Amino acid sequence: QVQLVESGGGLVQAGGSLRLSCAASGHTFSRYAMGWFRQAPGKEREFVAAISWSGGSTLIADSVKGRFTISRDNAKNTVYLQMNSLNPEDTGVYYCAREVTAYGGRLHHDSGNYDYWGQGTQVTVSS
Repeated sequence: QVQLVESGGGLVQAGGSLRLSCAASGHTFSRYAMGWFRQAPGKEREFVAAISWSGGSTLIADSVKGRFTISRDNAKNTVYLQMNSLNPEDTGVYYCAREVTAYGGRLHHDSGNYDYWGQGTQVTVSS
């Protein structure tokens, strides 16, 4: 079955960096776009970034544009989220997710377009 396992979260000071990883198994990773979402305490889950199945296209939320970068390594079945210039508003649980459609032609913000989710990794940014 499809499994997504995030890692790389932790506690970091404001202005610092973290790189999250999401290791996928149980499906042909290279056929699917992948996304990152986050959820802060008391808030709804929100879109952060997405990357196409080939890695050739990305979509980044305005709130993190210029600070976060998404990438993937299809040979390693892994998608990454590089987070720089972190601030306390970036605190939350970060989830990776697989898009529903193989070889999808566009990237999506809506979580309803993703069918498999990891368990999440906690990111805490102290001020």
